[in-house]
Amino acid sequence: MHFLDDSLLPENQQPLIIQVAPYGPEFLPSDSDDIPVSMDAQIQKAVDCYNAGATVLHVHVREEDGKGAKRLSKFNEMLARLREAVPEMVLQVGGSISFAPEGEGAAAKWLNDDTRHMLAELNPRPDQVTLAINTNQMNICELLSADDVAGTSLAEPAYQAAYSEMTIPSGPSFVEEHLRRLQANGIQPHFMLGDAGQLETVERLIRRGVYTGPLVLNWVAIGGGADGPNPYTMLEFARRVPDGAVLTIESLMRHVLPLNTMAIAMGLHVRVGIEDNLWGRKGERITSVQQVEQMVRIARELHRDVATGRDARRIYGIGTHYESADQTLAKLGYPPNRKAGQRGVPVRGAA
Repeated sequence: MHFLDDSLLPENQQPLIIQVAPYGPEFLPSDSDDIPVSMDAQIQKAVDCYNAGATVLHVHVREEDGKGAKRLSKFNEMLARLREAVPEMVLQVGGSISFAPEGEGAAAKWLNDDTRHMLAELNPRPDQVTLAINTNQMNICELLSADDVAGTSLAEPAYQAAYSEMTIPSGPSFVEEHLRRLQANGIQPHFMLGDAGQLETVERLIRRGVYTGPLVLNWVAIGGGADGPNPYTMLEFARRVPDGAVLTIESLMRHVLPLNTMAIAMGLHVRVGIEDNLWGRKGERITSVQQVEQMVRIARELHRDVATGRDARRIYGIGTHYESADQTLAKLGYPPNRKAGQRGVPVRGAA
């Protein structure tokens, strides 16, 4: 992304999109008073987050016993009720469905490819499904301190061992087939990228015409196989992202607030919620709604507008598709593909 002399002035920035992930699938209901379990409570949490200022909802679903739901019928029920309760929100289903351990010491693992492909068949369909790129380690415990997990199941050795060994199964064949199915059903992929190498893979998918649409992505700075919460790394990742993309900053625990504050000032977008962070000040819990309210306050202090649901859909390009790789590259601000016999770096608009 390029930053012009006036890029940090709020009147030249897009309204701030606040993503919220309020369902915390890696935690048990006993870990926090802010984990909704009943369907009514899960829907109410979405309403509360929307009223606080969030316009993108990262959806996971729990069964009535508190375990993470793996039944697509449960997701269909949730999506139908969300469409009625928060019709303006962008509904973004977590592509893992749920990776909560079934019991003490059970492996934390994602569902198989066939099941994850079925996310493209959800009814009503979500606006987005998140998509990780390249099979990779996802050790969500690597950056966590004893303070971070105090009072939660992640302080237990068995659970910590399970989540430390978790991997993201997202190889080339899965990604290409998943993109095909999502696009065929009018669902936008939301790319969850942990480093610049994964961004390069997405660019190659675009150049080959595998994906033709808006580039909406999170930089997922959680360590353990992804970038860590280092400002220099964040800035370098932003520099590598094309100008036509939409970039949201995501991290974990108390790293979320400082990185998001920088993101708001830079004209980027933010993600909050108990899936990522439980803490305000050290040792003080903060709810998902409070985290959304905090982002709204910081945006107002910087005089940056906060996106409405309509703004979020426009900025994300929900429902937008491009006809070809060439059109997609042009819309995103990437250089065009090289023509046969062309030497040097291809330049947009060059004959």
